[in-house]
Amino acid sequence: MNNLLIVDGMALLFRHFFATSLHKNYMKNSEGVPTNGVQGFVRHVVSAIHDTDAHHVIVCWDMGAKTFRNEIDPNYKAHRPAPQDELIPQFDMVQEISRQLGFHNIGIQNFEADDVIGTLAHTLDGTYDIKVISGDRDLLQILDEHIEVWLIKKGFNIYNKYDKTRFIEEYQIQPKQLIDVKAFMGDTADGYPGVKGIGEKTAFKLIQTYGSVECVLEHIEELPKGQQNKINGAADALKLSHQLAAIHTEVPLKLDEIISEMPYSVDLQSMIDICNQYELKVAKNFIAKL
Repeated sequence: MNNLLIVDGMALLFRHFFATSLHKNYMKNSEGVPTNGVQGFVRHVVSAIHDTDAHHVIVCWDMGAKTFRNEIDPNYKAHRPAPQDELIPQFDMVQEISRQLGFHNIGIQNFEADDVIGTLAHTLDGTYDIKVISGDRDLLQILDEHIEVWLIKKGFNIYNKYDKTRFIEEYQIQPKQLIDVKAFMGDTADGYPGVKGIGEKTAFKLIQTYGSVECVLEHIEELPKGQQNKINGAADALKLSHQLAAIHTEVPLKLDEIISEMPYSVDLQSMIDICNQYELKVAKNFIAKL
């Protein structure tokens, strides 16, 4: 099977923006527009194509702050601060450069990039060997026989690599059951509550023992009294968190169009020309050494 690389575009943009903005290194072009996040994105995707020996490349994007999850819970991600001024002009720039570099870009209104990634992986599993690159551990729930998730760890090519076998050995649950774990423990970064007083260790133990939120509730009398009280007192929050934790795998996509446009072949000179056009000096110097 051919290798398909699916990239969480915003995860890379944000990661490399903050890695250099910490030292006020915004890599501004001649017009004074910051390019630091874009340059890191380009370097990372080019490295990932090499590391995964990708024959096909898709970059998935978030399309605005609001998604269907905000209709379920208006507080979902509502606490997150506005992006820095230096990052804002890079949102459009990175997607345009990604397109010009020949990567197939996908972003669907009302859905997060994770949902698009999950739908693509779910639909194309078994047809391609799929590598997903992101910093979001929530994506571990989509692991399957031909789907790996490479969590960004350091730099441009150091990852915490998960396949289905490693996940099961490490956590003693199936990847899909991560949704149930997240329902109990909640997620402060995404702003959903879970069950107050149930942490990660207890959440995993409950799902390892009972298999699902539903089965925990069916056997709640078997739990220590303290856990019973916490869970019974947070029934609505538990249900809500389960809905929010699940990656949607049925996003409406034009699959035939995607399959026809996702093949990729490296053209180093074209990459260098595009880097020159946008004054991406650091990215160009990196590519020129390949």
